[in-house]
Amino acid sequence: MKQTWKQIFRAVLLALSVLLCTACPAWAQAQEEVDEDMRITLTSTAESLSQTIVELSQEEIDDYRESGDEFTVNTMEVWENSRKELGEFESMGESMVEKTTAGYSVKIPAQFSEQNAEIVYLFDQTGVPISFSMDIQYPLSALLKRAGMNTLMGLGIVFAMLIFLTLVISLFRFIGKKEEKPQKEIEDLPRPAQAQRQPQPVNMQENLDDQELIAVIAGAIAAYEGTSTDSFVVRSIRKSNRRKTVW
Repeated sequence: MKQTWKQIFRAVLLALSVLLCTACPAWAQAQEEVDEDMRITLTSTAESLSQTIVELSQEEIDDYRESGDEFTVNTMEVWENSRKELGEFESMGESMVEKTTAGYSVKIPAQFSEQNAEIVYLFDQTGVPISFSMDIQYPLSALLKRAGMNTLMGLGIVFAMLIFLTLVISLFRFIGKKEEKPQKEIEDLPRPAQAQRQPQPVNMQENLDDQELIAVIAGAIAAYEGTSTDSFVVRSIRKSNRRKTVW
């Protein structure tokens, strides 16, 4: 049993050693102290660039943006987007240089009339600047105000969509009524087949009068001819259009 626990303990130690050996080079490189000469060079370069950038006019910014250099164009875009919030430049603090895996990082605290900011540069291993950014230090009140505005905007959009969906759903009942009305009118119309099958009303009184008239005429003819009504058949009766002659 003791041997088993010793083997497990050795395996755990071996795994930890491998992990430490893998992580140590990157950690050691990040914690490596910057050479003093490189520190001075980077600090001087970053501060000079910052002083030049914050004093540029809009015309000079536009000219630099047309230079075609990637670092210069990116720097001008970042500064143009940030200076409206920062206001007028006032002063810069002490620069901080750090060693990174890609090269060096230089951070310069700066004070402006509206907001404070941290100017951040990234340099490669040879000390050439490759990136520029402005980290605006918003006060807590501004952050809370922005968060509140975002929350109100989100709630407003949600309620607006709910109201819109409610109106759309309420219109469905009118669409259903419009579809049912033509169908009901079609059902109420008489069908042609049924109309043809309906029997026509018969005037019984008119038929009885005609039969009586036929019987009277047949009797008159039989009396005139001296025969019976069985010897002939009256098929039709037509009204004579001849006018009576008065003698």
